[in-house]
Amino acid sequence: MSRYKQLTILHSNDLHGDFTAQSIDEKLTGGVSMLSGYVDSVRRHNPNTIYCIAGDMFRGSVIDSEFKGLSTIEIMNAIAPDVVTLGNHETDYGIAHLLFLEKCAKFPIINANLFIKSNYARLFSPQIVLETGGMKVLFIGVLTEDVISRTKTEEVIGSFVDIHDAAQEVGKICNAYNATDIDLTVLLTHIGFEEDKKLAAAIDPAWGVDIIIGGHSHTFIEKPAVVNGITIVQAGTGTDLIGRFDIMVDTYENSVEKFTWQTVSIDETTCPRDTELEKILSGYKRQTDKKYGRVITRLRRQLAHNDRRSETTLGGLLSDLLAEGMGLDIMLLGSGNIRTRQTGPLITYKDLTECYPYDNSLYMLWVTGGQLKRMMQFMLRDGVWKGEHCEFYQLSKRLKIVYDIPNSKMLEFKFDGEDIDENRLFKIGLEDYHLLNFTEFFNVPFSEVEAIRKPVMVCTSVRDALEEYLASSHHLDREIDGRLTLIK
Repeated sequence: MSRYKQLTILHSNDLHGDFTAQSIDEKLTGGVSMLSGYVDSVRRHNPNTIYCIAGDMFRGSVIDSEFKGLSTIEIMNAIAPDVVTLGNHETDYGIAHLLFLEKCAKFPIINANLFIKSNYARLFSPQIVLETGGMKVLFIGVLTEDVISRTKTEEVIGSFVDIHDAAQEVGKICNAYNATDIDLTVLLTHIGFEEDKKLAAAIDPAWGVDIIIGGHSHTFIEKPAVVNGITIVQAGTGTDLIGRFDIMVDTYENSVEKFTWQTVSIDETTCPRDTELEKILSGYKRQTDKKYGRVITRLRRQLAHNDRRSETTLGGLLSDLLAEGMGLDIMLLGSGNIRTRQTGPLITYKDLTECYPYDNSLYMLWVTGGQLKRMMQFMLRDGVWKGEHCEFYQLSKRLKIVYDIPNSKMLEFKFDGEDIDENRLFKIGLEDYHLLNFTEFFNVPFSEVEAIRKPVMVCTSVRDALEEYLASSHHLDREIDGRLTLIK
C-alpha cells in the first residue's frame, strides 16, 4: 500500500441560483451546465475527487425563488456534490421547508452548530467521512450566526433554533472521530473569510484540522490564508469560478504532504457542457419565462449596486421610491437585500425579482435625531471596514452623512441640508427582518424606539410596492449624490 496518495478537492460557495451562462468578452462564462461538465471531467480524470459546496445554493434567481429551492435541489442532484454545508440563505424559505428539501437531496447536507434549544438536538448530521482511494476525509459543517436573524421571522420554529459555538462543536466531533484513522479533516464553513481566520486561531492543533473551505463573504483570493497551521480558502461567488485543491496525502501520518490550490474559470474554452442538466434547467426556465418575462419599466440607463457598503445608484433609486411612496422621512433599505450588481435599462419582472428577491413587509417607526445618529454610527463602525460581516443600508436622498473612516468620525449629519436636531422625530422605514433584529443591527435598544410610538406596518410586500412605483414611471435615473460620503 502506497504511503502517499493523490486527492483532488473541488469546491464552490454562494452559488445563489447562478444557473445560466453569460456572454462576457464574447465568451460564455459560468452556469451550472459547464460547472457540472468541469466537475465530471475532473472526476473521470482522477477518481479520487471530492466536490463540496460551502453553503448558499439558494436565492438569486427566479428559478430558485419560484420553486422555493426545490428546483435548485434537483439541479444540484444532477451535479451530485459529495457534501454540502448549510448557508444562511438555505433557511430563507423557513426551517421546516429546509428539512423537507433535505429529504429531496440525493447528497449529504451537514451542519454541526445548528441546534434546537430545548433538547440541544442537532437539526442535521454534523459531519461525514468520505472514503476514496483508501483515504478517509472528515468533513464538518459550520454555519454563521446570521441564520438566527432570519429565523426570527418564524413565529414557532424560529424560537427553538440556536447556534452553538463553532470551535467547541468542531472539537467535539474531531475528538469523536480522530480514532478512526482520518487522513484529512476539512471544515466546510459558511461564516465568512475573516471569521474563518478567527475560527482557525481558536482550534486546538491536536484536533487535526487541515483545511477550512468557506463561504458567506463572497471573497475572491489569489492564494490561501494560513492560520494556526490551517489552510483557508474561498472561491468568490456564483458559478464563474471553482476552487481546486490537488493534495498529496501522507496516509501514514494522516497529514498533507504537499498541495496546490487555484481557482479555475468556468467557461466554454475549458469546460464541457452537461447537456442532460441543460434539459432540466430549460424545463424550469420555460415555466418561469412565461410568468417573469413581462416588462415593468425602462430606466434611463443601467444602474449598479457593486458595493453594498457604499452608496449605489440602484440602492439610491429603490430607497427613494419607497421613501416617497410611503411618506417616510428616511428609508433605510437593507443593502444586502439587493442581490444583483446591476440592472436595466429595461426592467422585467424577472429582473426585479432577482434584484430584490425578499418579499418583506415594511414598517414605519419613529426615532429621534439622537437615536438615528447612534444607529448610523454603529452601521459605520470600525469593524465594518476591517471585514466584519454586518448589516449596511442604502439611504434615501434627504439624509446626508459624511463619515471619516480613518478617524471614526461623523463630519456631517444633515436632513434636507440642515444639521439634525437630536430631539427631532423622524419617520423611518425598515423591513420586518431589520425591525425584528433592530437592537442587534443598530446597537440601540428597541425598547427606546417603541417607547416613542409603536411601529406601524405600512406595506405587506416591499417588492409589490417597488413594482408599482417602477411601473408608474419611465426613464428613472439616479446619480451618486453624496447622501453617504465615505472619506478613506
